[in-house]
Amino acid sequence: MLNLKHLLFVSLFYMAHAADSDITKFMKHLEVIPDVIAEGPKDFLKVSYDSGVVADKGVELTPTQVKHQPKVEWNPESTNTFYTLIMTDPDAPSRAKPEMREWHHWLVVNIPGNSLDKGEVLSAYIGSGAPKDTGLHRYVFLLYKQPKKLEFTETHLTNTSAKGRENFSTKNFAEKYGLGVPVAGNFFQAQYDDYVPELYKQLGF
Repeated sequence: MLNLKHLLFVSLFYMAHAADSDITKFMKHLEVIPDVIAEGPKDFLKVSYDSGVVADKGVELTPTQVKHQPKVEWNPESTNTFYTLIMTDPDAPSRAKPEMREWHHWLVVNIPGNSLDKGEVLSAYIGSGAPKDTGLHRYVFLLYKQPKKLEFTETHLTNTSAKGRENFSTKNFAEKYGLGVPVAGNFFQAQYDDYVPELYKQLGF
């Protein structure tokens, strides 16, 4: 027979889980929380690619499908609010041995409202490029509301080199600039396909 303490624990567990947003539940299920962030966002980001696929709730996509910069949509608090968008892979070079966690793929800051094209690109977009035989990688999009327009000290990175992408920390970056908890997010998973060698050539490997 279950004792009172156990019943209380179970009740509290389900109450806490029920309070999570849908995207937070998916992030906990595939361990984006705690591998990338400690606390999940309330809202979904809509992330759609010109190949016709959508990055949503950990769906598996291919590097070929996500090689071009996606369209990312959200409802801004106002046109005077600034946002930061991060795309990061915590599974580099593999989920089993993430020695380069995180390898960030895209970083745009000072985005006015939802005008992504008017933001400051700190790291140009690079699609997924999981090494061969390393299994599925998680590719996580996170949107943060900035307290104001900020001055960022990070080096600007192009999409023709891999230098400076490894060992990024979303948690540390958010803490450094006072970004708090992400307001929206989404993610997909991908593994190696025949496009990856082409991407590696682009990056100078």
